[in-house]
Formats: sequence, C-alpha cells, structure tokens
Amino acid sequence: MSLKNINTVLATASVLFTVYLGTSFVLPLESSFPGLPNWPSGDGGFNIVKGSREIAMGLAMGVLLVTGHRRALGWVLLMVAVAPFGDMINVLAHHGSTAAAFGIHGLTSALIAVTGLLILRETSKARKAQEAAAPAPAAQPA
Repeated sequence: MSLKNINTVLATASVLFTVYLGTSFVLPLESSFPGLPNWPSGDGGFNIVKGSREIAMGLAMGVLLVTGHRRALGWVLLMVAVAPFGDMINVLAHHGSTAAAFGIHGLTSALIAVTGLLILRETSKARKAQEAAAPAPAAQPA
C-alpha cells in the first residue's frame, strides 16, 4: 500500500470521526465530554457550539479530501489538531481525568497532527518529483 493510500485512509477516518463526533453533540443524544467531571447541563448551548465546531472542521477536511487539494488538507489537519489539544488542556484545567485528557484528547490531537504531517510529506515528495521531471525552460534569445 502506497503512502498516498495510507494517508487517504487516515484522513478519511479523521473526517468521518470528526463529523460523527460533531453530530453526536448536536443531535439530542446522550453525549458526554470525556474527562470533564462536571458536564455542562441545561440549554447553555455548550453542546451546539462544540458540535458545530466539530462538524465545520470535518466538512472543511472532507471538501479538501474529495477535491484532491492534498497539500491544503495537510495544513488543515495540522490546524484541526489544535481543537482536541485545546480540549485536553480544558479537561486538565478543570481537574478532569488525566487519563481521559491524554488518552482521548491528546492521542486524538497527535493522530490528526501526524496524518497532516504525513500528507505534507507526501505532497512535498510529489512536488519535488514533478519539478525534477519537468524540462528546463528554453533559453530566450537576447
């Protein structure tokens, strides 16, 4: 399996999981924020805000994946990795479960960042190969 195929599978998993996670916060399901000891209750909008954030990130990644803008996808994946990292900091700052903070949010952030870096590496290699294969421009007469 080529690096491009592995990266595509990893990026697709990131997109699907992110959209699923966002949908689970927006729809009236029993959802919880892993690691926080005191889950926000009532109609404060926490679920909608978090779910909307996740869905927007998933759709942005999905559009770039489907349209083939792989270099931009790599950069967006790196940007998206900041969200679960922020969630990890949030859980730790509110005296939540350290295991959940690092095991769920920290690991998710790391996996998304690694996927972004792999895609950037793939596109960098493809760009260099394309530049090496392109003929040198012809000299212009003076």
